[in-house]
Amino acid sequence: MMKRLLLLLLVSLVSVGALHAQDSTGARDRVRVILEFRPGARPGLVVLPGRGADSVRAILRRDLGYSDRFVMVPIGDPPGGARSGTEEASGINYQLYRTLGANLAVELVEAPGGVTARLYDVAGSRLRSQQTVAMPPTGDAGFRMEAHRLSDEIVRWATGTPGAAASRLLFVSAGQVFRIDSDGIGLTPLTPAGQTALSPVWSPDGSRFAFTQLGAGRGGVIVQSLASGAAFTAPGTGTALNITPSFSADGRTLAYAHSDENGTDVYIADIVERCCARRLTVGRFSDNLSPSFSPDGRRIAFVSTRTGPPQVYVMAADGTDPELLAPYDYGATGSSNAPEWSPDGANVVFHREVSGSPQLFLVDAAGRRVRQLTSAGRNEDPTWAPDGRHVAYVSDRSGRRQLWVIDIETGTVRQLSTPGAARLPAWSRRLGRTVLSPNP
Repeated sequence: MMKRLLLLLLVSLVSVGALHAQDSTGARDRVRVILEFRPGARPGLVVLPGRGADSVRAILRRDLGYSDRFVMVPIGDPPGGARSGTEEASGINYQLYRTLGANLAVELVEAPGGVTARLYDVAGSRLRSQQTVAMPPTGDAGFRMEAHRLSDEIVRWATGTPGAAASRLLFVSAGQVFRIDSDGIGLTPLTPAGQTALSPVWSPDGSRFAFTQLGAGRGGVIVQSLASGAAFTAPGTGTALNITPSFSADGRTLAYAHSDENGTDVYIADIVERCCARRLTVGRFSDNLSPSFSPDGRRIAFVSTRTGPPQVYVMAADGTDPELLAPYDYGATGSSNAPEWSPDGANVVFHREVSGSPQLFLVDAAGRRVRQLTSAGRNEDPTWAPDGRHVAYVSDRSGRRQLWVIDIETGTVRQLSTPGAARLPAWSRRLGRTVLSPNP
């Protein structure tokens, strides 16, 4: 009888969880997720039902699942948000959640001006972490980002490193730059329709972005404030075609590719003083483009045709000591493009043609070992999440060019659905920080 009751409980909980697929506005989640779990690789985690904080709880469940650090135990909230009478009287029902496969449990409780978040060690039957977080009202423009920041903090409690929920992506669709949250919600246009924009990229602090604005047969690199919309043209980009901008880690220097009748070369400019554009490569017999600064600012990965098809190289930040970064097999792979350093500087991700179709690859910057990440469809233009384990990219595997995210540790993928065809994504660093105060 006990086993039968437990089975009925499991079926009921999974059914309720399947229905709980709406965001804080009541709109259905626009992000489709394909999960491929490796049994035993990650702890089970359950977000407990409860009274109040429903919108935060819904965002939290999604973010923790997207972190790919846990196997989520699907439990929906019962009508009225009440927990069971047993739990109300005596605390967390550790035995129940152990039976459901949870190793960790997250609880949210409304607090004055915010919520209290608790992380329980289910296996050890103990409270592991507890913090109270200020939270704006549900309708506030900053509400969702604060919930994302709380999600990242809970990931840090559980694993030692924060998640990547409190971040955003830029991408281009129909020539216009758009912004979305890491979970695919909050689509916002950042440049006017009717213009042609390319190569958007975030500043390190997330306050600005840079992009190429095409017009009159040329393209300048525009640096624009997200808050005010104020913009200026980066030094050295007022003539010819200038593409693929990249910020240095301190936000002071912008690298870009400048293309004219003499070829395509990598330049850098000081965007604080707004001066001093300087060429780093010599493209007399080759093209050099797609620069990406290493996190320490000492090196730049870039693409060059100096030995034939475009391949990924690395040089010092002053343009000296260029060398091939990603070894390749002639005949097995083709042109490479779009390199980007990982947040920890250990790897560079890029796309490379395999049998005529672009696929994502990862190269270890120290050992120069190359690993292929994708194989289905056409996959290109990768960009790192701030957690250093997720990569967003463009793929046509669903039938049209859309944004996808891959976890490089497990191979889990999910799609970020956009209204039209997407191109050239760029992932921000973590935006702001959660202000936490310990409970007495």
